[in-house]
Amino acid sequence: MFQMNDAVQTADWKKEKHAPALDMPGKIKKGDAVKLTVTVGKEIAHPNTTEHHIAWIDVYFRPEGEKFSCHIGRYEFQAHGGSAQGPNTSTMYTHPESTVNFKTEKSGTVFALSYCNIHGLWMNSMDLTVS
Repeated sequence: MFQMNDAVQTADWKKEKHAPALDMPGKIKKGDAVKLTVTVGKEIAHPNTTEHHIAWIDVYFRPEGEKFSCHIGRYEFQAHGGSAQGPNTSTMYTHPESTVNFKTEKSGTVFALSYCNIHGLWMNSMDLTVS
């Protein structure tokens, strides 16, 4: 039987241009906000062309000891150089990066999924400790 994790690829974002990089503190004090920046292509630039681009990034948080994850947000990237004149003729290109602030009372794991229109789903995660 097909499992969703069979469709998701993982890799070190420093060596792979498709894996999302998570930039946030690993530890916070209870009541503090977490500032998270998620980027695809942080170390190795990902092409951002009409034919090959990152379409979206989803971010989730799974609190320790809980079965279900919370969806923090979806960030869609629409400008990939396309225009009425044809592919890659626009001067507008988006860089797949987004920043979000959130609060949690529990430690857990933040994970991000990114979608490349050619190479599919990629995931990365980072633990967050709340004291």
